[in-house]
Amino acid sequence: MRGKPGRYGIRILTYDCTLREGAQAKGISYSVEDKLRIAMRMDGFGLDYIEAGYPYSNPKEAELFERLRSVRLGKARISVFGSTRKVGARVEDDACLSAIVGSGMSVAAIVGKSWDSQVRKVLKATPEENLAMIADSVGYLAGEGFEVIFDAEHFFDGYASCADYALETVLAAERAGAAIVCLCDTNGGSFPQEVGEVTARVAGLLKAPIGIHCHNDNGMGAANTVASVMCGASMVQVTVNGIGERCGNADLCTVVPNLQLKLGYSCVPEGSMGTLTNLSRFVNEVSNVSNDERAPFVGEGAFAHKGGMHADAMRKDEGAYEHVAPDLVGNRRRKLISEVAGRSAILGNVWEVDPGVGRKSEAMAAVTERLKELEHEGYQYEGAEESFELVIRKVLGNYKPFFTLREFKVIVSEPSVSELNASAMIKVGVEGEEDEITAAEGEGPVNALDVALRKVLDRFYPEIRDMKLTDYKVRVIDSKLATAAKVRVLIETSDPTGSWNTVGVSTDIIEASWQALVDSIEYKLIKAEAMGKASGNGPDAGGAGQNIRSGVGR
Repeated sequence: MRGKPGRYGIRILTYDCTLREGAQAKGISYSVEDKLRIAMRMDGFGLDYIEAGYPYSNPKEAELFERLRSVRLGKARISVFGSTRKVGARVEDDACLSAIVGSGMSVAAIVGKSWDSQVRKVLKATPEENLAMIADSVGYLAGEGFEVIFDAEHFFDGYASCADYALETVLAAERAGAAIVCLCDTNGGSFPQEVGEVTARVAGLLKAPIGIHCHNDNGMGAANTVASVMCGASMVQVTVNGIGERCGNADLCTVVPNLQLKLGYSCVPEGSMGTLTNLSRFVNEVSNVSNDERAPFVGEGAFAHKGGMHADAMRKDEGAYEHVAPDLVGNRRRKLISEVAGRSAILGNVWEVDPGVGRKSEAMAAVTERLKELEHEGYQYEGAEESFELVIRKVLGNYKPFFTLREFKVIVSEPSVSELNASAMIKVGVEGEEDEITAAEGEGPVNALDVALRKVLDRFYPEIRDMKLTDYKVRVIDSKLATAAKVRVLIETSDPTGSWNTVGVSTDIIEASWQALVDSIEYKLIKAEAMGKASGNGPDAGGAGQNIRSGVGR
């Protein structure tokens, strides 16, 4: 979908607050190195401004700005954050403003009150004094050579309470030299229509460009941001994945593609949009936060199709249930495999292994029947397509085991005096070689098994060195059986080329983990072999039903 007439190509400035607002989110704490890594990645994405933090708040922030003074960025400008001077103080004596001046940056975002109630209750100041605080602070920094962005805190609540006073605060900032005036929905409770109407009025009064900064407490953060842009705002303040205080901020990964891909505004270089999903997952990884599967544009489920009619329609028309093509944002289409997926979805996975299989062939029927059997046992492949590919290979008779597990033993020591509280011994066979026996310690039984298996396989398949486990989930299948219940283990593994998911099921959590772990390694080796990089010498032939371990293979 291209931009609407008269809108396509209009430039919208992108201002990211992840390093400050994101660091204020529950459970997130960035080191200086973390912030530098994120800043470099966001600069590479093509953002205009990166708000690094508040240098007056703590020594870590002061160190960050000291480091940033020697960092060369390609496009983005680093912004330093602060607040207006204190009540009754002179700007020259204000410690916060002095820290901003000493930061070595050239852009400063200053937050000031625009809600008359907050002025009286929080600042304990008169409305007139607050206006003077805004004008003095903005004027002082502008005089020091800064590009000043005035963040009008609680602007929409202030406008609803006393519109004239809220407008006076932004006019005071503009008169004092603010380069951009940003309207903040600080409580995150506004709605798109009111945000749009208020933005339009402010844009009609001010000569300075308008920015918009929305929180997401009522789930409208991204919608309010887009509405503001459509009514005159030319800067969006966002965070990657919407991380921030309370319910977070307007999500860059939702706002930017909607503005650029759907409405035709120009936010980031065209080539950058295809790296959006990678940016999202990189920031989550550094933040130690799990990826949101349901996140628009960048989530694993954003372009996932499960229902039979949907999957069949997608096979005939890829735009039937997708508002944009997944590759535009660096994501991928997924056809989820389950009992409701329908034959078309399953056929697509089968064709990736053998394009010659017919829709009504015996092979197709065998795959479908095997899927039903495995799902009855508790397997679920809608989040583990790569394990399902191995199932297909076994049913079709072109599965080739790269190694065979003879046996394994695991010992767990509790309590442990060290982090390595488990040990594993495994015996593995590779065709043409004597069986290998090795042992390893790990942080738990699964880690110990993983380390031991890698020790054995490393000399046969060195390509596994660059793969790593990135997520591990356990789900009890039938809780009524308590500790005797089956569990389903889902493992996400990645290497420099991408990530994949595998699954295991058993009443024994270690056994289920082993199944998923082995599948992840075998998929990696199949992928490497397809690229002409596999170095192992596995068996030449393998029939349907061959297992990597008796009772384990699916």
